[in-house]
Amino acid sequence: MEWPKLSFEAQIARLNPPADRPVDMVLDTDTYNEVDDQFALCLSLLSPDRVTLRAVYAAPFHNTRSNGPEDGMVKSYAEIVRLLGTVNVKSEGFVFEGSRSYLPDAETPVDSPAARDLIARAMARPEGDPLYVVAIGCITNVASALLMEPKLVNRIVLVWLAGHEFSWPDTREFNMMQDKPASRIILDSGVPLVLVPCMGVASHMTASTYELDACIGGKNALCDALCQLFAEYSDNHYGWAKEIWDAAAVAALAHPEWAPTELVHSPILSLEDRYSFDNRRHFIRVVRRLNRTEIFRDMFTRLSNAEEILKNR
Repeated sequence: MEWPKLSFEAQIARLNPPADRPVDMVLDTDTYNEVDDQFALCLSLLSPDRVTLRAVYAAPFHNTRSNGPEDGMVKSYAEIVRLLGTVNVKSEGFVFEGSRSYLPDAETPVDSPAARDLIARAMARPEGDPLYVVAIGCITNVASALLMEPKLVNRIVLVWLAGHEFSWPDTREFNMMQDKPASRIILDSGVPLVLVPCMGVASHMTASTYELDACIGGKNALCDALCQLFAEYSDNHYGWAKEIWDAAAVAALAHPEWAPTELVHSPILSLEDRYSFDNRRHFIRVVRRLNRTEIFRDMFTRLSNAEEILKNR
């Protein structure tokens, strides 16, 4: 595949979101996979001063919570609709089903309502005003959209939670490994990318049931629902903490000052599930650390004030 090329100046500019206004974003999420996607979705909805959430796409996943990628996507779609219903946000025309399978190879897209909406929404925007895509799951939907419309490379900026910190001995992380052809498309295409690694960066975005109960418990129905969902993920809360790392991808876009990045050449995803590097490749930004305290304080405050924030939506 010959991908359209951005100039170096345009590529770097796209990787620096404007700080003087909210940016338009869509969220691509495997929401039923864990409990962190729900927090990321709520943070997206509750940050209208920073981002304007235009659509939500259900991503496929396959683990013990699904019997295959299609089932994972369908369950995620239902979970998105359910969660939005708790805050009276309509899902029609806002939530879209994604891919029902992983890519069969590096050249064949998987058509879906999500991929088509992403193309239509991004290509309708003025040149130089990209749509920000925050992806917190398997990247099949976005890779399929790029294969279906290669010009999308010049119309979006992708913030993707995937892989591990570059010094980690492998890249065997759930989001990156589920659909390797799709992951390679993202890293090879030249699409403007902010990569949020999991182990070594987002892995310390943990919380406990005690912290959630103390900070957001009893604040409103949404907070109570999230506390219950989180608590049900484990039957032994003594000394237990759970990553809410998906919120890091939303925070990296909404508050880049809390997610410092470094400009690096896009890594190559090898057949051995490791990164290799070539300094002739295009640049991406990789998040090097996260201000966990500020991100969680902001998220807890917004969740506690959810009814007031959503009143004028």
